[in-house]
Amino acid sequence: MTPKLAADLGFARVDTDRADRTGDPEVVYGAGKTPVEVVEILRTLHEAHPDRAVLATRLTDEAVAAVVEAHPDAVVDEVARAVTLGELPTPHGTVAVVSAGTSDAPVAAEAALTAQVFGAGVRRINDVGVSGLHRLLSVRDELEAADCLVVVAGMEGALPSVVGGLTGVPLVAVPTSVGYGASFGGLAALLAMLNSCAPGITVVNIDNGFGAGVFSARVARNARPRA
Repeated sequence: MTPKLAADLGFARVDTDRADRTGDPEVVYGAGKTPVEVVEILRTLHEAHPDRAVLATRLTDEAVAAVVEAHPDAVVDEVARAVTLGELPTPHGTVAVVSAGTSDAPVAAEAALTAQVFGAGVRRINDVGVSGLHRLLSVRDELEAADCLVVVAGMEGALPSVVGGLTGVPLVAVPTSVGYGASFGGLAALLAMLNSCAPGITVVNIDNGFGAGVFSARVARNARPRA
């Protein structure tokens, strides 16, 4: 018999086989979905993967309320605008999520939560932007201790280049849409990160904390134990 690889809900075909193919279940991207659709997709994923957490991101307040009403045991991350349903997996490896400023918090929170759902331990290092380099230098040991770094910055997007020059830990840079007019909604930070002179930096799209969280967790999970 051919295995059932998707659950057809009429408005969505939920990829219930993704965890077997990739090691991680499908995630609900809440933008553009109604609260009812978010609840139904999350329920379907939870039923398919009862032994581990499933994640819904980019949720409206109405969608969060609907999820909590339907699933009282769901855990809400208000900063990340996301919810999880089910137990987080046992963490393997460590991801350090480094943010330049407090305005970058929603994207950093999304990256941190995603990395946890995808099986990594997470440490947060907040508000260490380049306008006060002493703050970054004071946490250099924490940067070196991680298996992967997620560096989140808006404005001119300089922080990943500085961090990449301080450590050889695998690094994924996340440009945010934070900044004044000439930042062009994060485009300036994106281009700065893509053009970084620090080698070995991987860059995701503007505000894509989710993508950075997935990448960093997979790096951390597969890192060799340190002596």
